[in-house]
Amino acid sequence: MTTRSTVIDHSTRRLVVALPRPYDAARDHYETLVPEVDFARFFQMASWQATLELAEINAPHGFMRYYRSDITAAMAGSSSFWKATQYLMGNHTIAERMFRHDPSVMLHAPLRTLLYDDPDGDTKLAVDQPSLLFTSYDNPQITEVGRELDALLAQLITLLGGDVPPQLTA
Repeated sequence: MTTRSTVIDHSTRRLVVALPRPYDAARDHYETLVPEVDFARFFQMASWQATLELAEINAPHGFMRYYRSDITAAMAGSSSFWKATQYLMGNHTIAERMFRHDPSVMLHAPLRTLLYDDPDGDTKLAVDQPSLLFTSYDNPQITEVGRELDALLAQLITLLGGDVPPQLTA
């Protein structure tokens, strides 16, 4: 069996969006809009159709939280002063539509997001633009799902009270 390595260069765009609420309130709002995935219920589903239906309920705005890390607590005792929380946010039923074409898309699904307080006390949401991440797989079906994720991200930013970067709606 012959194996070969592949190297793929790709560009990305980090979106840093100002949010109108103070950090703690913005974090609570984010976690309400992006609920924690209910793994126990998903594991009980008897079919993919049932999984899709549960995802509609569990992710009313398209996204679920798969992971949360309180970066502030992790950095306690250091000279860093940031308030920050990191998340893995996504929807495995959407990711499956890319995974079926290339399992390496899971490097970027779920999406990494970060909520933080900047030095001026303003709350920010940072995330890499999904469509640019997924365009790098050079597959039109994957690229289309990336664009769909851009639209869901734009909707989430609007619900959070932020201004949607025009690159998400281009």
